[in-house]
Amino acid sequence: MAEIKSMEHATLKVPYEVLNKKFRISQKNVDREMDQIHNITKDVEKIVGGKSILPTVTDVGTLVENVVQRIHVLKRKADESFSEEINAGLACKRKLQHLKIITFPDSHIGYDAWQASIEQWKMVRMDRIVIEHLLRRGYYETAECLAKKSDIRNLTNLDIFHISREVEEDLLNHKTLKCVLWCMDNKSKLRKINSTMEFSLRVQEFVELVRIDNRMEAVKYARKYFQGFEKTQLREICQCMALLAYPTNTDTEPYKSLYSGQRWKDLVLNFRNENYRLFQLSIQSLLSVAIQAGLSSLKTPQCYTENCKNLHCPVCQKDFNQIAKNLPYSHCVQSRLICRITGLPLNEH
Repeated sequence: MAEIKSMEHATLKVPYEVLNKKFRISQKNVDREMDQIHNITKDVEKIVGGKSILPTVTDVGTLVENVVQRIHVLKRKADESFSEEINAGLACKRKLQHLKIITFPDSHIGYDAWQASIEQWKMVRMDRIVIEHLLRRGYYETAECLAKKSDIRNLTNLDIFHISREVEEDLLNHKTLKCVLWCMDNKSKLRKINSTMEFSLRVQEFVELVRIDNRMEAVKYARKYFQGFEKTQLREICQCMALLAYPTNTDTEPYKSLYSGQRWKDLVLNFRNENYRLFQLSIQSLLSVAIQAGLSSLKTPQCYTENCKNLHCPVCQKDFNQIAKNLPYSHCVQSRLICRITGLPLNEH
């Protein structure tokens, strides 16, 4: 259970963050529509309660019709928001029920039946972990196929990774529109985690204007978008403004790095990490963490001594041996003598 609590934190945290985001968006939409209705209602009261000129029936009818239209818009948006929140809540419930299977039932299910359900749960969990790893590595079609085959799409984060895929592809094509929209959509949350993603995008757009020798537009762009970052990014802003005096083939740092095409790849990595932080996902996939933990628990100094390798030890195998090279050794409280030839404890010979 301790292992599940430590490793499955993101399984529940991601749908919760999605639900929280849906709630905040719906609240803003409802508040905006309520303000519109309040303003129109005040106009109606002002005209009807006027003492100098009595309104005509047509004027009053038009104003009341406007109020009715705004109420219909409010109802439609409230229904849409409610539906999205229900779906996000169901996603939380499905993942919670998925994790609850490992808890032993009270009485209505026997131990053998529960043990069988645990084995099935482990298979589903393994497929889910592999799907997440595939998504992080960019194998979206493969992850989609595995999710479809295992029928566990509702237990994965495919939708989130598909959105990030579109943004990453846009950045790799040297475009910033989708990433800027993503920043606007998550502006309050990114501000809370002190993200610099939006500023990095603004810098890149400024650099591209300078690159095509459109310096006047670059200055106008800087005046429009850099003002909001003066308190936290003043040094970087000064470097950007100094870039106006340097050609694209300069060898002077940091201006050479600002012109570098590598910045687009850095933006992709920056976006990926910020997306993980936004949904409180770990930098490493759960599969990577599980493999490293398993190898570390089996790793001993003998695994790296040529004459002492065990045929049955996974860490002694060539590929795993390289993966476990920088991992810590396992903590053994009781030692055993292993036969180098058979790989079995000596007391079993």
